[in-house]
Amino acid sequence: MINVKGACGEIVSHIDLVEKKKVSEDSAEKTWIKWLFSDRDGALTFAVRVFEIEPGGWIKPHSHPWEHGIYVLEGVGDVRIGSRVYRVTSGSYLYIPPNVEHEYRVVGDKSVKFICIIPLKPSVQESVKKEC
Repeated sequence: MINVKGACGEIVSHIDLVEKKKVSEDSAEKTWIKWLFSDRDGALTFAVRVFEIEPGGWIKPHSHPWEHGIYVLEGVGDVRIGSRVYRVTSGSYLYIPPNVEHEYRVVGDKSVKFICIIPLKPSVQESVKKEC
């Protein structure tokens, strides 16, 4: 497997070479994260992460002043965005606006894996949670 940070700042690697870290139990249960790249690697505007939530796990309700995009790689889960709950499966994608409370839960007995892309700086001014 290739793992290169090139002279122009490019990164070419493989997910199997990225350390899997447990997400804090303050934020989630039975959840792992792999940071593929971020500002620590020289990215200027966004970061890419891969989450894995094990059966019975969830990412607790939270909101923040940045938008993010999600692409589900595998598994079945429920994602609550504001007051609505969406069932997602492999191939589903989501846009979550800034300051909107959201959470993720596994449905069934298989892990949910998804790519999450976030900006390195807040998308909007920090404000009161947006209700919807």
